[in-house]
Amino acid sequence: MSSNNSNGNNGCQQNQSNQLGETRSSLYYSTTAISFVTKSLLPTRRRLRLDPPNKLFFPYEPGKQVRSAIGIKNTCKSHVAFKFQTTAPKSCYMRPPGAILAPGESLTATVFKFVEPPENNDRQLDQKSRVKFKIMSLKVKGEMEYVPEMFDEQKDQVAVEQILRVIFLDPDCPSPALEKLKRQLAEAEAELEARKKPPEDAGPRVVNEGLVIDEWKERRERYLARQQIEVDSR
Repeated sequence: MSSNNSNGNNGCQQNQSNQLGETRSSLYYSTTAISFVTKSLLPTRRRLRLDPPNKLFFPYEPGKQVRSAIGIKNTCKSHVAFKFQTTAPKSCYMRPPGAILAPGESLTATVFKFVEPPENNDRQLDQKSRVKFKIMSLKVKGEMEYVPEMFDEQKDQVAVEQILRVIFLDPDCPSPALEKLKRQLAEAEAELEARKKPPEDAGPRVVNEGLVIDEWKERRERYLARQQIEVDSR
């Protein structure tokens, strides 16, 4: 009798232990699933500030290549690479197509697009463009050379900053949006010209505690060192 009771008690304890383990496991997976869903519902923190934030304004000139402009600023504390994508790479492109921005750094990019003529040859500003534009971002470790392949190598770290919608403007009708576009295009051209210029000579290099070293002094020191070696070897 006592042996049977003991076996029965052990069986009950084992069942209770198994049930407790299953409950804990169930709670763990439930909590993990809830956390995953919650994170997926939260908006992704943007690394870049765009201006305009979600649109690209183009002058409506059917049959011509037109330009838009967008300001891109890194709002992170780390370096961020950005990349421009479009569903029509043969007729649309951005200059520059991508770059790496230091914290707080900004630039104005130019977007080029060919405007297809309407089928009925009427001037339709409300014509919907099927072309989509997208800005993607990727955090990088410090200064480095920009290469588009980095976005393929780190796909899991890439974020879609914004999908941009095309808005056509009447170039013959003055408006605040058109004036802003002209101003941004001028800024983009000025930045492009500045990037083309060679860096200015900063003068002699300064190292250590204010020691000034120029090419002449370096040559003289190397010459004196060689002379000393020749004297010692005699």
